[in-house]
Amino acid sequence: MKKSYKIDVDCANCANQMEDAAKKTAGVKDCSVSFMTLKMKVEFSEGADAAAVMQEVYKNCKKVEPDCEIYL
Repeated sequence: MKKSYKIDVDCANCANQMEDAAKKTAGVKDCSVSFMTLKMKVEFSEGADAAAVMQEVYKNCKKVEPDCEIYL
């Protein structure tokens, strides 16, 4: 399952850090973050609870970029 989320991030480097943090989260099969469109596209592992996984993605992204927002 793939989902797209609106994000708020200050720079392209921060977006790359968010992408890396999301990819390392359990339940995420793949992720791409676009600074230009301010969107995060997440592909979830089969059987993963998207809402629960996104809470963990949000926590992990906040660790690397405290000013970021993901609109769940």
